[in-house]
Amino acid sequence: MSEDHRLVGEVRGEPLPAGRVGVRVRVQLSGCPSRRWTRDLTAHLADELRGHAAMGHLRLNVCDIVEGDQLVLEGVDASAAPALGQALQRAIDAANLASTRAPNPPPNVEQEKADAIAREIADRRP
Repeated sequence: MSEDHRLVGEVRGEPLPAGRVGVRVRVQLSGCPSRRWTRDLTAHLADELRGHAAMGHLRLNVCDIVEGDQLVLEGVDASAAPALGQALQRAIDAANLASTRAPNPPPNVEQEKADAIAREIADRRP
């Protein structure tokens, strides 16, 4: 199943706690991407930014880069900002393209088994 996400809305900056370098930047996406799309985006963004000295404090962790329908980049400093905008757009375009090319891998278990495991957890809650 292909995905297509775009940057929409405002880009917001947030100060980080004292002692940290740069700021947190939040960028609104057109929807909530899958984990697979997020992994593709992270890989493409890392490739785009390779060799940029100003990106030394930027954190690119596949677990942290997307929160719901927002991209969250931490450690962005003023010297990184000019290169980051274009690199981010190219990485999003590449992630969108990758989602159309490769089929989703087959599931490791049937949906019924996954539901049964989830029910077992729910039934054991206090």
